[in-house]
Amino acid sequence: MTASTSRPAGRPATGRTPAPPPVTTLGADDARRIALRAQGLLGAPDRPGGVRGVLRHLGAVQLDTISVLARSHELIPYARLGAVGRPAVEAAYWGKGTSFEYWSHAACILPIEEWPLFAFRRRRYRERAHVWGKEVDEATYRSVLAKLRTEGPLTSTELGGAKKTADWWDWSDTKIAVERALSFGDVVCTDRRSWKRVYSLAEQAVPAELFAADPTDEECLRTLVAQSGAALGVATRADLLDYHRLRAEQFDSVVADSGLVPVEVAGWGPDGAPAAAWADPAALAGPPRGRHRTTLLSPFDSLVWERPRTERIFGMAHRLEAYTPKHKRVHGYFAMPLLTGGRLVGRVDPAREGRTLVARQVSLDSPRHVGALATALREAADWVGCDAVRVETLHDEALRPALERLLA
Repeated sequence: MTASTSRPAGRPATGRTPAPPPVTTLGADDARRIALRAQGLLGAPDRPGGVRGVLRHLGAVQLDTISVLARSHELIPYARLGAVGRPAVEAAYWGKGTSFEYWSHAACILPIEEWPLFAFRRRRYRERAHVWGKEVDEATYRSVLAKLRTEGPLTSTELGGAKKTADWWDWSDTKIAVERALSFGDVVCTDRRSWKRVYSLAEQAVPAELFAADPTDEECLRTLVAQSGAALGVATRADLLDYHRLRAEQFDSVVADSGLVPVEVAGWGPDGAPAAAWADPAALAGPPRGRHRTTLLSPFDSLVWERPRTERIFGMAHRLEAYTPKHKRVHGYFAMPLLTGGRLVGRVDPAREGRTLVARQVSLDSPRHVGALATALREAADWVGCDAVRVETLHDEALRPALERLLA
């Protein structure tokens, strides 16, 4: 890893004013490899830790309702561990009290050990007059908690109904009340049934020592900033804010005591200039080496979920087009970046038809990546139980004979 240190210009370190510590300068390639290693996509995967190990390492796995190749929370460990069984993925997340759902980067699965760290956010929700834009009378709120106390974990339907009408947004008072209770921390979701949240009283579902912990806002934020830095390896201020969606003033109040160290990264600034960033000290301890994964990434993968960071590190301007009108899409409904050799080299928009994995639209940066594309498609097909792959639209039809030969 090529890195240099330099003392900022200024007075010599004399008298009572200590000299500022030297700042490490990283090359863009070093920063890219550090980020990949921090995200578990460079080096030997933590197979003994399995899916739970991936979750603990990343600190947050984003949830989303879209299911094409698989749901996004399944794709995250798959990208790092390979074809881990999908039932094992679900079992690792839910039903055993090892994780919970809460608002982090977005709606995320979080390791149960992080329950105390989101006390700052739960307190902020309690200060609001309205949560989810509507008010619910106190009697409905109390009745929801009472029912969970006497009957145990329940879905919103079992509590009394999720919606007033067929409209997805038209929540019932019971649904609003239980979601408020979830935001406040009176209720927790540690399980799902048929993709429905199962709500439990937090005092019953969260381990007693974690439930009793009451860290200050400062303690929560300092730990979350350090955890974000470890998960990203090296990151700008904006990157670190985005990981758990912190406010700028929250980050600024704790970063100096977080344990992260200031660095500069060549090429990360405007017009290729160096940019100020922060690094996890462990990430700087040695050069990032090991085997690169070749895989398709969910658009909600924490390696690429922040678009400016993805473009800065990998040179790929990628965005989810699922909510873009079909005629305006460029790369497809759920285009998944292709990762190989530590770089993003193309995109695949997948679908499934029976036991066939369909690549609706495929693009590659270079013909030399056709082998990596075939490897990623074949592994993905095997993982979801497909025994054939069909490529529909290929940006360069001259690649089709070689690709189909590799897929055969």
